[in-house]
Amino acid sequence: MEQQIQEQTAAKPKTTPQDFFLHIMMIITLYASAISITTILFQIINLTIPDATQQVWEMYRGDSTKGIIRSSVATLIVMFPAFLAVSWYLKGIYLAHPEKLRLWVRKWLLYFTVFVAALIMMIDIITLLKDFLDGEFRLRFILKVLSVLVVSGSIFIYFLLDIKKS
Repeated sequence: MEQQIQEQTAAKPKTTPQDFFLHIMMIITLYASAISITTILFQIINLTIPDATQQVWEMYRGDSTKGIIRSSVATLIVMFPAFLAVSWYLKGIYLAHPEKLRLWVRKWLLYFTVFVAALIMMIDIITLLKDFLDGEFRLRFILKVLSVLVVSGSIFIYFLLDIKKS
């Protein structure tokens, strides 16, 4: 019995502060990158397919679309390479220490990310269906829904495969 307990504790990897903060950094940079990509896509859609009500509103508040794109591109330029670097560094750690794939912080954050991505996709499809049933089915709206679906679906598939692999 005592030997069994020792084997279980030896097999269970310890989470270090480095592990915790690297995984948190990876998820934060992922979320910031996803939001930036989606925002850029939304603003490109706004520029290419203008809405009459938005054009009136722009006269009063100024052209904020280009400012939003600049902010999102700046965020993406910083966050996405940081996400790639942290992910690459973590993959090196996993190769050297495969038991780290079972860290509680990694599991919780991956499952949470898959959960959030699935919720976003469901809400996105519900919104699409609701507007379709309301007769508000416009190209601009469809493109925005598709952009959210592609970004969240990509994250969902990538991390679901990562969970299954480990």
